[in-house]
Amino acid sequence: MYWRLSGFYFFYFASLGALIPYWGLYLKSLNYSVVEIGELVAIIMGTKIIAPNIWGWIADHTGRHVKIVRLASLLATLTFALVFMVQGYWWMALVMSLFSFFWNAALPQFEVTTLNHLGADVHRYSSIRLWGSIGFILAVTVLGLLFDRQGTGWLPMVLVGLFAGIWLSSLLVPEKTDSHPPLDHIPLREVLKKPAVISLLLVCFLVQASHGPYYTFYTIYMAAHGYSESLIGQLWALGVIAEVGVFLKMHHWLPRYGARRLLIVATGLTSLRWLLLAWFVDNLPVMVLTQTLHAASFGLYHAVAIHLIHRLFRGRLQGRGQALYSSLSFGAGGAVGSFAAGYLWEGIGAEWMYLAAALTALLSSWVAWRGVEDIAMTDQTG
Repeated sequence: MYWRLSGFYFFYFASLGALIPYWGLYLKSLNYSVVEIGELVAIIMGTKIIAPNIWGWIADHTGRHVKIVRLASLLATLTFALVFMVQGYWWMALVMSLFSFFWNAALPQFEVTTLNHLGADVHRYSSIRLWGSIGFILAVTVLGLLFDRQGTGWLPMVLVGLFAGIWLSSLLVPEKTDSHPPLDHIPLREVLKKPAVISLLLVCFLVQASHGPYYTFYTIYMAAHGYSESLIGQLWALGVIAEVGVFLKMHHWLPRYGARRLLIVATGLTSLRWLLLAWFVDNLPVMVLTQTLHAASFGLYHAVAIHLIHRLFRGRLQGRGQALYSSLSFGAGGAVGSFAAGYLWEGIGAEWMYLAAALTALLSSWVAWRGVEDIAMTDQTG
């Protein structure tokens, strides 16, 4: 079962390694403006606000998490293939909306499936999730070398193949029902009233909003400062290699240091990362350092967030809990960050765009310090 679960993460994040670093560059090659690129990427993020919650509600009420993953993965592949047939901003926006509505449904429900298969061994999540990081590393490195020589014209074809891989890998994973008894079911509205839950979701929103300029414009930003596409791909890969190192250690760190402390460290280092990216972009050693900080800004943050969401949203709320995490962080946060980034770059410059990201991450660190509580590692009830 380890390899079946790992295979899905491998293909899913390999597709992310092709889409996030290079989609903006591909759109730029089609003569879209900086603002239009920011808006088109924001659409991909923005559908996460709605899609995961709709699919999460269906999955929680039917108990068919894997079936949702399979259907969503297949429809994402088919709708993305429409990019070969469209021209113009509004048609591209429509295709991105359709594609991402399905694509954004798959991962939250697969997270529920993985955690249900793991049962009491939820600390092993990171050792499975790291294969997603390996897929990202391979995709971003190989494609960086390819695009350096051939340009980004092959990107849509590569993405269709990777999306098909997600669907095929989902066919190998059996359904695993939630073992939580219905008697301890708490209404979602009651969970959402808890201050710790509100604070955690706000932290997640702010952290991902601060990543908006990075996910949307990092490749374009670095290319504008003279870095080659192959070197930029290697820097992307370095960040995810650092992330893998964190995933390998999380099952030791969570019990030892506690989720709240690790979250504060992660958000503080995220702020430092964007400051360095704003001020020292022409210094390659510092850029290498900023990429190693991806271990904190995504790896440490994500592992802690998944742990806390799993503890706070119990029983039949697991699907909607993961959906809320996805929609409010990668969805709303990512969309706001990507949308604002294009206008900030256009209006006051790329350096100020990353300084705004640093302030946003610093605010998330303050919220984590003030409002997020530790969830006992030994608490397996619910």
